[in-house]
Amino acid sequence: MNKTFADQVIEFNKNLSYSGELPEGFQVMNPYLDNPETMIVMQKFYNKYYNDSNQRKFIIGINPSRHGAGVTGVPFTDTKRLESICGIKMESARTHEVSSVFMYDMIADYGGADLFYKDIYINSPFPLAIVRQTKNGWLNANYYDDKGLFESVKPFMIESLKKHISLNIDTSEVFILGKKNADFISKLNKEAQLFERMTVLEHPRYIQQYKSKEKQLYIDKYILALKKEESPNH
Repeated sequence: MNKTFADQVIEFNKNLSYSGELPEGFQVMNPYLDNPETMIVMQKFYNKYYNDSNQRKFIIGINPSRHGAGVTGVPFTDTKRLESICGIKMESARTHEVSSVFMYDMIADYGGADLFYKDIYINSPFPLAIVRQTKNGWLNANYYDDKGLFESVKPFMIESLKKHISLNIDTSEVFILGKKNADFISKLNKEAQLFERMTVLEHPRYIQQYKSKEKQLYIDKYILALKKEESPNH
């Protein structure tokens, strides 16, 4: 029997582990190992929305945040929206994540979660959470915050992106969240020839924090980019 898109994503997530080097003061967290319920809700989510073999467009984030995908196992989805929009309740955690707010407002305008996830797959080039040690304890980190960190995780990122592509991803155009993220993904792309074209969109966190007054503009920009090859009267 052919594996569905969901089967393959679940398998990818179940086998996630990072054994590479990391610079001093950085750690990688695997949300699926830290909370057994994360594995359960992640599987429910993908079985609900990805139970087919359709080709999808690919949106690339940075790496999971501790309060978003670091808890739910689903990119840009906190427990609030996992329950209120996707109908999947998480008992062991309650999280609110600003990027998730923007993402699901955009998804609503796109036509709702069923339609959006039928067309689009979201993940990160580094699919595990990264934290760095500070005076105030461990804080979220991005894979590009430190040159040494990026060099350490680069081979793993290329390998992860190739695995995502193998799910049945349209590689003619990829959508990258965040300008700085895009600079680094283009380095990977030069090296590994993954995508034909890169379209950069502002990161949801940036929009929510600094551009919330113009939020609708950004939602429209996302939707225009994601739907652009459909006929104009669609």
